[in-house]
Amino acid sequence: MNAAIDATALLLLLPAVSAFILACVPDYRLSARLNSVSSFLTFLVALSLLVVTPAPGPYLFVDDLSVIFIILNSFVGFTTSLFSAGYITHEIADGRFSPLRLRFYHAMYQTLLFAMNLALIANNTGLMWVAIEMATLATVMMVGLYRTHQAIEAAWKYFILGGVGIALALFGTILIYVAAQPVVGEGLDGMVWTLLIRRAAAFDPALLDIAFVFLLLGYGTKVGLVPLHAWLPDAHAEGPTPISAVLSGLLLNVALYAVLRFKLLVGANPAALRPGPLMVVMGLASLLFAGFMLYRRGDIKRLFAYSSIEHMGIIVFAFGMGGPVANFAGLLHMTMHSLTKSAIFFTVGPIVQAKGTQKLTGLGGLTVSQPMLGWSLVIGVIAIAGLPPFGAFMSEFLVVTSTFAQSPWLALVFSIGLLIAFAALAMHLHHLAFGEAQGGEAPAVVPIVPLAAHLVPVLMAGLYLPPALVARFQQVAGFLG
Repeated sequence: MNAAIDATALLLLLPAVSAFILACVPDYRLSARLNSVSSFLTFLVALSLLVVTPAPGPYLFVDDLSVIFIILNSFVGFTTSLFSAGYITHEIADGRFSPLRLRFYHAMYQTLLFAMNLALIANNTGLMWVAIEMATLATVMMVGLYRTHQAIEAAWKYFILGGVGIALALFGTILIYVAAQPVVGEGLDGMVWTLLIRRAAAFDPALLDIAFVFLLLGYGTKVGLVPLHAWLPDAHAEGPTPISAVLSGLLLNVALYAVLRFKLLVGANPAALRPGPLMVVMGLASLLFAGFMLYRRGDIKRLFAYSSIEHMGIIVFAFGMGGPVANFAGLLHMTMHSLTKSAIFFTVGPIVQAKGTQKLTGLGGLTVSQPMLGWSLVIGVIAIAGLPPFGAFMSEFLVVTSTFAQSPWLALVFSIGLLIAFAALAMHLHHLAFGEAQGGEAPAVVPIVPLAAHLVPVLMAGLYLPPALVARFQQVAGFLG
C-alpha cells in the first residue's frame, strides 16, 4: 500500500519538480537531457504500477484502466523527449528558439506530463477536470511558442475552442454532482468516482442523460471529434513538431479516458439512456469527415492532424459499440495509434527542418532525397493506414467483425470510411515517397532510437501479442462493459 502511494506521488512529483528545475536551467543541452531523464524516471514509476496494488483515496486512485493509459502516456512522453532533444538543436541553430524560450518549453513539457498524470489518477471528478484544463493550457502556450502570426492565431483558436469544451465538461460534471447529491450526500463524496460508480444505479437517470451529453461534447472537443475538431489541424501545423507528437499520442487519449469514465458511470444506471449510440454517431462522423478532408490537405502536419481525427473516431466508435471484442479493439487501436502517429511525427519533424517547408508540393521523393526518413515515413503511413502486418490492421479488423455481428449495415458504412481514408493516405504517400525529388535541403538527423522504440512494437503487435498483454486488455475490456 505504501509503495502504491509512493508510486502515485512520484508520478506527480517527478514532472512537477522537473518543471520548476527546467525553468531555471539556462543551458539548452543540459535542460534537454534533464527533460529526458525526468521523463524516463516517470516511465519507470508508471511500469511499477503493474506490480503494485494501489489503495484508492478520496483524491487519487489507480485501476487497470488507468494503468494502461499511464504507461502508454509516460512511454510516449519519454520517447518524445528524446526526439525533442535533437529537434530543438536544429531550431536553435536556425534561430527559431531563444534560450529563454527553451526554458519555458521544457518547463511546460513537464507541466503537461504532470497534468496528464494527475487526470489519469484522479479519483475526484472535479480534480480530473482541473487537470485536463491545466494540460490544455500548457499545450496552448507551447503551440504559440514560435510567436509567429500563424502560431499565435492557432494558439488563440485552441484556447477559445478548448475553453468552450472545458466549460461544457464542467457543466456536465456539476450535473453529475447534482444527480449524486440525494444519494451520497453533499460535499466531497459527491465527486469521488469510486463512490459514484458504486451508487450510480440510484441516481436520477434524466440528469445522467443530460450530463453525459455535455461531458461527451466537452471532453470530445479535446478528443478532436467532429464537429468539435477545428482547433486540432491548426495546433499541429503551427506548434513545434514534438508537441504535435504529444497532442496526437497523449493528450487526445487523456480526454478519451475522461469520456470512458463517465460512460461507465452512466452505463451503471439501468434507467439511463445507453451512452454507446451517441459515441458511435460521433465516432463514425469523425471517421467519414476526416477521411474526405485528407484528400485536400496541402500541409504535411495538417494531413496527419486529420489522420488523428480519423483514428480517434475509430476508437470512440469501438468503445461506443461496446462488448468484449470491440472494447479490446478500442484499447489496442488506441495503443497502436499513439505509437504510430508519434513515430510519423518523429519523421515529419526532421523532414520539414531539412526541406524548409511543410507544403506537400515541396516534399516529394523522400525515399531518394532522405532515404532513412523517407522509408520510415512509408512504414509509419502503412502502419497507420491499417495494412498488415501491423497492429492497427488487427484492431481495425476486430472493430469491423464485432460491428458486423451486431449491425451489418453499420459495419459497411464504417468499412467505407476506412477505405476512403486509406485511399487518401495512399495518394499522398505516393507523392511524398516516390514523387519527383526536391533539391536544396539541409542535412537531417534521423531519430533512430525513438522511431525504433515505436515502430518495432507496432510491427510485433501485428504478428504476435504477448499473452500477458492480451489478458490485461481483456480484463479492462470486460470492465468497460
